[in-house]
Amino acid sequence: MPPRVRITSLQRQSLRCTRELRIASRSASTAAAPAVTPAPSIEQMTRSKAPIAKTPPTQLPSHRNPEYRRSQLLRQYTSLIRTSPLMVIFQHNNLKSMEWASIRRELTKALQKVDEKIASEGRSAPALAPYIKLQTIQTSIFEVAIRIVEYFRPNQAAQAAGQPPSAVDPITQTSAELPAISGSRDDPALTHDLSRAAYAAVRNLKGRHELGDILVGPIAVLSIPAVSPEHMKAALSILTPKESGFAAPTRKGNPDYHDPIVQTGLQKLNLLAARVDGKVFDINETKWVGSIEGGMDGLRAQLVMALQSMGSSVTSTLEGAGKSLYLTLESRRSVLEEEQKPAEEKTESS
Repeated sequence: MPPRVRITSLQRQSLRCTRELRIASRSASTAAAPAVTPAPSIEQMTRSKAPIAKTPPTQLPSHRNPEYRRSQLLRQYTSLIRTSPLMVIFQHNNLKSMEWASIRRELTKALQKVDEKIASEGRSAPALAPYIKLQTIQTSIFEVAIRIVEYFRPNQAAQAAGQPPSAVDPITQTSAELPAISGSRDDPALTHDLSRAAYAAVRNLKGRHELGDILVGPIAVLSIPAVSPEHMKAALSILTPKESGFAAPTRKGNPDYHDPIVQTGLQKLNLLAARVDGKVFDINETKWVGSIEGGMDGLRAQLVMALQSMGSSVTSTLEGAGKSLYLTLESRRSVLEEEQKPAEEKTESS
């Protein structure tokens, strides 16, 4: 019978083998590595470190910190104002989230019906319902944004500073020549909405715009990306039917509109004004814009009819003057002929 081997002796032998292997690997690595690391040169020791860029290379230097929410809202509002030629301003009073959701639902349904009506008539107008938005705004930031859009002219600011016109797109706020722009935020070539040039241009114009007195308290804005009186009328008939004078949907035609949560939310909305192609309209003028039949096509047709009627009236006036002169001369000629007849008869009898 072979002798028994204890387990502890086997474990000790395995531990000894592993230790020997570790020592051998360490000695091989130290032999392969250089004995002494080279010291840094004098140029490396005296050279200053490269400055850390405050902004990434894909972002324009800004006077306002772009990481703040206020800066992002300012860029959002300036883009909204530039791309929305028709805006309706409302005052809201503590609407709940469910009330906002129900109001936006009914508004979307009404605007989609307008798109369907335009398509059924065969007009080539694009569908605007997916791009019309009703949103709350921060009035102080929106007031600054509208000052930048109305009063800040980037090319004029760059020319005044002796710089070439800016290559920054005012809507996308991006530059095609970003590497050529200096890294300093005080560079006068920077003329985007968050630049120091824009800040200096509108700093002393607070309260100058007409909407400055209206943007007080809780404000909501309905933005339409095209001047469409039909969409505006549909929106006002949903949001403020009493103030605008447009008929609201009937209970039979749209029973969801008469839900208590929708009506409770609509009671907290008030129509203030509208901005159409850069001009501020009061409530009466807003009603007139919404009452244009046929939208912009109908307005163009009315303009053509007015010009045609004006031309026909001018033509009739000129023709009337000529006709009256002709009739006057004809009547005078007949009178002279009658006066000459007795004299001729006398001479013939004699």
